[in-house]
Amino acid sequence: MSKSSKKPAASIVWFEIPADDPQRAQKFYGSLFGWKISQFPQMQDYWHIDTGGADASPDGGMMTRKHPGQTITNYVMVPSVTRFMAKVEKLGGKVCMAKTAVPGMGYFAICLDPEKNSFAIWERNEKAK
Repeated sequence: MSKSSKKPAASIVWFEIPADDPQRAQKFYGSLFGWKISQFPQMQDYWHIDTGGADASPDGGMMTRKHPGQTITNYVMVPSVTRFMAKVEKLGGKVCMAKTAVPGMGYFAICLDPEKNSFAIWERNEKAK
């Protein structure tokens, strides 16, 4: 059997959970799933969620909710945030937050699909600043 020449599907690599009461949310998710949640280094109001899963399981973050309609956001790995922002718009979606650097880690953009569901695209790049 020959190997497929198709590119691998994009994968969810991170998620973020907004919370009105982060301590309550940490207790809930920690008790429910056994996740370990701790303050993210050098970031106020942002916590790392260690899901404890296999390497293929994404970890996530928790933050204080920024606006009433903010929901969980999944981050999908892409080779280029810039190219995928254009693709999102070409396919009828919307870029809500343009390409933003996370210094030393990569770039992300927040988007809406045509059904008004939010998601993020993520490009790993250790040179980001």
